[in-house]
Amino acid sequence: MWSLAASGFLGGLAVGVAGMGGGALITPALVLLFGIDPRVAIASDLVNSLAMKPVGGAVHALHGSVSWPLVRRLVALGVPAAFGGAWALNQLGNSQAAQGHLKTLLGWALVVACASLVTKAALSARLRRRGRAPGNPAPYQVKTLPTVLVGLLGGFMVGMTSVGSGSLIVVLLMLLYPRLSSNVQVGTNLVQAVPLVAAATLGQALFGHVNLHVAGSLVIGSIPGAFIGARVSSRAPDAFVRPLLVALLVSSGLALLITSYSGLGWALGIVALVGLPLWGAVDATLHLSEDWQEAGYHRTTWVAAMGIGAPVAVGLLAAAIYAWRVRPAVTRAASKAMAVAATEQG
Repeated sequence: MWSLAASGFLGGLAVGVAGMGGGALITPALVLLFGIDPRVAIASDLVNSLAMKPVGGAVHALHGSVSWPLVRRLVALGVPAAFGGAWALNQLGNSQAAQGHLKTLLGWALVVACASLVTKAALSARLRRRGRAPGNPAPYQVKTLPTVLVGLLGGFMVGMTSVGSGSLIVVLLMLLYPRLSSNVQVGTNLVQAVPLVAAATLGQALFGHVNLHVAGSLVIGSIPGAFIGARVSSRAPDAFVRPLLVALLVSSGLALLITSYSGLGWALGIVALVGLPLWGAVDATLHLSEDWQEAGYHRTTWVAAMGIGAPVAVGLLAAAIYAWRVRPAVTRAASKAMAVAATEQG
C-alpha cells in the first residue's frame, strides 16, 4: 500500500508543480514497477484523477479564470468519447497479446504527452519573443468545430489510457486560442477534465477494471503530493521542472514501446508522427492572420488539422501539405506586407 501511495504522491507532486503529467507518470509506474494489469492501472489512475481535478477546477472557477464557452464545447463530445474510450479498452480483452497492445497504446499516449509538453514550451517561448505572449486583451473568437474535435480526441484518449486530459488538451487550446492567458488555459482545461474523467471512470467501473485498493492508495498519496507541489511550484524554476517531466515521460514511453528492434522502429515512428505536425501547428500559429488572409488560406483550419490530427496520423499528411504548399504562400504574403510597410515608411 505505502509503495503505491508513494507513486501517487510523486504523480500528485508533478501535477502540483507542472499542472499536468500525473496520469502520464502514475499509469506507466503501475504497469512497469508494480506489474499491474494495464487496464486496472488505467482505471485506478482515473479514480485518482477524479479525486484531484475538481479541487483545482473549483479554485479556478472561483477566481474567474475559466472560459465557460470553451468548456461547454469541449465536453459536448468529450464526455461520450471518454466513455467510448473505456468501452474500446474493454474490447481489447485480457489475453497476452492484448496486454502487449495495451502497453504499446500507453507508450503512444506518453509520447503524445511528451511531444505536447515540448510543443507548449516552444510555443510559449516563441510567442514571447515575437511579442505575442498569452494574455492579449483583445477578444478571441470561439472556434466551435475545432474545439469540439479537441474534446472528442482528448476524451477518447483519457478513456483508453488515462493520459491526455492535461498535457494534450491544454496544448491544443493554446494553439487554437493563443490570446488566452495561461491561467485561463489551465483553468478551462481543469474544469472540462472533470466530466471527461468522471465519464471514463464510470465506464471503467462498469467494466470491472477499478481496483479500490490500488485506487485508494494512489489517492492517499496524490492529494498531499499535489498540495506540496503547488507550494513548490512558486519557487521551482520552470526551466528545471519541464525538462525533468519530459525526461520521465520519454523514459516511461520508451520502456513500454521498445521491447525489440521492431519496438524501436515503432517508437521512432511515433515520435515523428506526433512531433512534426505539432511543430507545424506551432509555426502556423506564429504567422499573422493578415498574412494568412492575403495568401488565401484559413489559419485555424491548418492549425486544427495539424494539431488535432497529430495523435491520429492525419496531422502528418496535413503538415506535409502545409510545408510544401501553404507555408511558402503565407511567407510570401508576409514578405510582401513587410515590403509595402517599408515603402510607406520610406
